[in-house]
Amino acid sequence: MSEVILKAEGLHTFYGKSHILHGVSLEVRRGEIVTLLGRNGAGKSTTMRSLMGLTRAREGSVHIFGKDTTNFSPYRIAGLGVGFVPEGRKIFPNLTVEENLKVPVDRPGPWTIDRVYELFPRLAQRKTNRGGQLSGGEQEMLAIARAFLLNPELILLDEPSQGLAPLIVQEVFRTIMTARDEGISVLLVEQNVRAAVEVADRAYVLDDGQVVYSGNAAEFAKDEERVRALAGASAESWEKV
Repeated sequence: MSEVILKAEGLHTFYGKSHILHGVSLEVRRGEIVTLLGRNGAGKSTTMRSLMGLTRAREGSVHIFGKDTTNFSPYRIAGLGVGFVPEGRKIFPNLTVEENLKVPVDRPGPWTIDRVYELFPRLAQRKTNRGGQLSGGEQEMLAIARAFLLNPELILLDEPSQGLAPLIVQEVFRTIMTARDEGISVLLVEQNVRAAVEVADRAYVLDDGQVVYSGNAAEFAKDEERVRALAGASAESWEKV
């Protein structure tokens, strides 16, 4: 069995007095894609924020690469080799594509600006355009490319297909599989359930801040009733990438 590189146990996270996560536990092993599914408001983005130290859990623990990162700052977690692509992309709209790509702290490894331009030729074509001038798909590519430049061992992706056209969604998911092929482990939060379970090795499903399913993604995909029960894009057709 592969090494566990991310392990969360019993996370309870609050926003003010609102109790969002109720004992969430999950793990990601080296070299796999894990998807975290659930309806809007189920706690998926809060889980990602708790893992990255952006919204710290009041109870529970997080270990990344064997280190207790429960109370680490986001900067320290990123420095371990964790890339994070947040919901909404969060690129710098007034910086050019190339300037956005120069923001991440350099870590040694195979990913360079030239290499991400090879992976995303559209970014190379628009490298002098400002981030705010890009389409939604181009902004998502830029956000993922920026995470790759950390040369991470683990990437957390929060809703990468949100608001994108189907052909661009397929391109984004091909990139996710490229990451795995390059030895990067992926934790993926996604509303497009069909797309997510197609590429993932394992799946977790959250409901009201609790894990209600944990297991093989392909097995979950066979449960048509359960897949359709999830909100958003889960009922859309999805062509294999």
